Amino acid sequence: MPSDRHLDDLTVELTTMLGSPDPEQRDGTAYPALATWIERGVYDDLLPGLGDGMAAGLTVGLGERGTDSVFRRSFSALALAECLARDNERNILPSDRVFDWGDRIASWYLRERDTRGFVPGKGWAHAIAHGADAIGILAQSPHFATNELTVLLDVLADRLLMPGSDLLLAGETDRVAAATMQILRRNVISLKVLEPWVARVAQAANPFRSSGEDDPYALTGNAQAFLRSLHLQLTLAGDPPRARPDLILSLVDALKATNFPFLSLPDTSA
Repeated sequence: MPSDRHLDDLTVELTTMLGSPDPEQRDGTAYPALATWIERGVYDDLLPGLGDGMAAGLTVGLGERGTDSVFRRSFSALALAECLARDNERNILPSDRVFDWGDRIASWYLRERDTRGFVPGKGWAHAIAHGADAIGILAQSPHFATNELTVLLDVLADRLLMPGSDLLLAGETDRVAAATMQILRRNVISLKVLEPWVARVAQAANPFRSSGEDDPYALTGNAQAFLRSLHLQLTLAGDPPRARPDLILSLVDALKATNFPFLSLPDTSA
């Protein structure tokens, strides 16, 4: 920390910079500085107030598309996730504060309409990826148990399957799968919940059963990419959840059902 500046003044300045369209200010200075100071405990005595400020940033310009307000929302989510990660490590916050931030993250995530990934000249917006990252941190909270984790799982699916959503092309489905893995690693949600959840995503991932004039791959691409990413992470990632064998079987069935034209045996009769 600079020795000639008061922390309150620096925090206000950095919070403003989180919404800057200049990636050097936002992604190169403001977020790394806040994240580092949170991790080092600089904000431990001020963590509730700092997190409340970041949660307020989630509503700035909410509902807009294609404007610079997305940067403030998206990077506020990352900074709020850092506050939650610090609590996961040090148990600083009361449960009601964590639940409140979780509600505000989920509400913003489902209402966010600007799904741009990389914005030329302005860098990463990546709200869907950053929201998934925040949910992944929430999933590790000791304040969250089975009911809360089940809600997070549904929030991820609701976001992924949202009608009219743009096709996610900047790795967002990988980040949603990573957040799902954090929920699964808690090993508290039963297969009776998980298997229908996979089936729900699979139902929206089949481009060969859609009809109408719309591009079926645009309509089903997010769900399909997520299924493939979750299958990859369950198969290869470290620290697998206990339900991995059963979930992999469910995912294989889902991928077979939504990719069947490519899995048939070739016709050799000719």
